[in-house]
Amino acid sequence: MTAPVSEGESVTAPSSRLHIAHIRKAYPGVLANDDINLSVAPGEIHAVLGENGAGKSTLMKIIFGTVKPDAGEIYWNGELVHIANPQIARKLGIAMVFQHFSLFDTLTVAENIALGLDSDTDMQDLIARIRQTGEKYGLELEPNRHVHTLSVGERQRVEIVRALLTNPQLLILDEPTSVLTPQAVEKLFVTLRKLADEGCSILYISHKLDEIRALCHSATVMRGGRVTGNCDPRNETSAGLSRMMIGEELVRLRRERNPESQRNERKLHINRLCLPKAHLFATELKDIECEVRAGEIVGIAGVSGNGQQELLAALSGEDQRAAPNMIMLTGSAVGHLAPNPRRAKGLGLVPEERLGRGAVPTLSLSANMLLSHQKLPYVKHGMIDFGYTRKIAASIIERFKVKAGGPDALAKSLSGGNLQKFIVGREMERKPSVFIVAQPTWGVDVGAAAQIHAEILALKQEGCAVLVISEELDELFALCDRLHVIAKGQLSPSIPIEQATREQVGLWMSGLWHDEATDAGASEAAHV
Repeated sequence: MTAPVSEGESVTAPSSRLHIAHIRKAYPGVLANDDINLSVAPGEIHAVLGENGAGKSTLMKIIFGTVKPDAGEIYWNGELVHIANPQIARKLGIAMVFQHFSLFDTLTVAENIALGLDSDTDMQDLIARIRQTGEKYGLELEPNRHVHTLSVGERQRVEIVRALLTNPQLLILDEPTSVLTPQAVEKLFVTLRKLADEGCSILYISHKLDEIRALCHSATVMRGGRVTGNCDPRNETSAGLSRMMIGEELVRLRRERNPESQRNERKLHINRLCLPKAHLFATELKDIECEVRAGEIVGIAGVSGNGQQELLAALSGEDQRAAPNMIMLTGSAVGHLAPNPRRAKGLGLVPEERLGRGAVPTLSLSANMLLSHQKLPYVKHGMIDFGYTRKIAASIIERFKVKAGGPDALAKSLSGGNLQKFIVGREMERKPSVFIVAQPTWGVDVGAAAQIHAEILALKQEGCAVLVISEELDELFALCDRLHVIAKGQLSPSIPIEQATREQVGLWMSGLWHDEATDAGASEAAHV
């Protein structure tokens, strides 16, 4: 392993823990970072804001050593350094939690964490430390569980715990709160403030502007690969931060409840769905009861790992173990059917995992259209109409403002938020009668999130029945007519969104739904 190299005594920002000067990074056709300057002081919580594709992730990867800049300098505690790889970054005291995880599916949680530590690390001691750190920060993990059995949210917990175990001087966090209840978010913030008080610097990337205003001391705003401004987010409104990020006003959402006459037809009925564990670490589903009617959006909230992954697999057809009538789709029993027959009956579905389930990374966007469009006019007499497929992919790119190099761009070349917009657009192109979407705006910037929300609301107004599975409470409160909470494989009664509170939902995430909430949910179900 190469040690960090110090060159000269040039100290551009002597009070900085980290100072980057004139960083530039270009890819074919894209200038990801253009003359970026940024400083972070010891004990400072510094936000980096920007749209998807603004260059934030590239910049963080340069700091962590996974990407080499084309030009520019990095100073660490006043000394010029070359961070050639993550091992050097870790030796310096830099830890990073990636938005897209860097975990090996076939290894256990403990084995994945051990990869970033010294080779002589005692595994039993590490397992104990993982459990202690998880309990301390509300990020409980089972160290011996294999990563391929974890949900997206649980994988993020692994990344956070791995970073905290290194006692970093600089902690880079990319969307760290998407797996947490409101109460757990507050607990994490207490931890981050304590780390900052002890001198740890924190670079915080989040699209939750209220979090940034509550937590961060300063913010750097990026747009199109350049720094466009700096501010103290505590002195800004969320609307003001949004304007700085995207350069225009956000689309204002209008959640209108369709008349009851338009919500008579029950499109999706989950009928006492029970499923045993598919593997040792899966969550058993117990008597899941839920219905969604035409022109209605129903939400399911919950902390990751409480059965969302298993429920989505049962609804999509990936898991076909359910009795046929446990899942009713537009009046037909489909619990035993594979995904394609369900699509034929009007199902559109966006999974929580973009790469691997939502899209094939090494295929073009136009080729990825064929994952859910396999009939006329895309396929004629067994032959793919590539011209038509490219045309529709291009129309989705334009309609959803996807930042991509056209329909022939590889899925893996897009930022997470832009790929999400494309997948949502692809599924909406099918004009589904039932639309199921998991984590619709996870890691998506505020402008793109507003657009996705507006498209979901438009689907509802057209009479589509929409089920949203999300860990973002603000998202559910903005979109849904009714809300359930899933905890330990069980589903709470529904509650009208007008009657729900963040505090109540946070308690329900622990499985504590009260008698009065049950009565309210039963009353609403009878009314609907």
